[in-house]
Amino acid sequence: MAQQIHEQTVGESGYEQMNNIDEIHANTRSLFGFATGYFGYLSTVLSSIDSASVDGLGEFLLSARERDSTVFIAGNGGSASTATTMANDLGSDVMRKTGTDRPLRMMALTDNASVLTAVANDTGYENIFLSQLRIHYRHGDSLIVISASGNSPNVVQAADWVHAQGGKVAGLLGFDGGKLKAMCDVALHFKTEPGEYGPVEDAHLVINHVLAHWLQRTLKP
Repeated sequence: MAQQIHEQTVGESGYEQMNNIDEIHANTRSLFGFATGYFGYLSTVLSSIDSASVDGLGEFLLSARERDSTVFIAGNGGSASTATTMANDLGSDVMRKTGTDRPLRMMALTDNASVLTAVANDTGYENIFLSQLRIHYRHGDSLIVISASGNSPNVVQAADWVHAQGGKVAGLLGFDGGKLKAMCDVALHFKTEPGEYGPVEDAHLVINHVLAHWLQRTLKP
């Protein structure tokens, strides 16, 4: 029998605790049953979002467009792939599908492998986003941070630096929101147990697609 590996968290007592994904698996006997339970839990996670924060993120993006400023996006791992997807979907894809002559200027700080590896090697991984912001950031620009935990040092450092320049920061977060929750001017916080990366990253991609479809229709002449 194949070894079963579960995501687990450590509680205050020091003992491993089952999270919601573990419990869904423990209560099902088939992949279909697990998938059904997972989809149901994902719906709960999506429903945990504050509607005002969703509207706030839309205003955040439209305001950047009005200023003709750049929105930088940063995240690690799965959140890095979401950053890349957002830059495409909200930038070039919206421009192509609306024909607007005023596209959103979206730049993912996750996309230049040479820069990322050089900075990580030379000055430390915690500087991979900050180093790029020091080069490309201009007054009036803003930042979207994507982090399930809300505590990734390189993302926290980038948010802190942008605020120091007078810029705005929006966040796509999970778990308990972490340090970034209090640092964001707009925070979309999908509440989950610690370690539930899958549902959080799923929710972040859903928000990306909601924004993309909304902008396609909002900006179309």
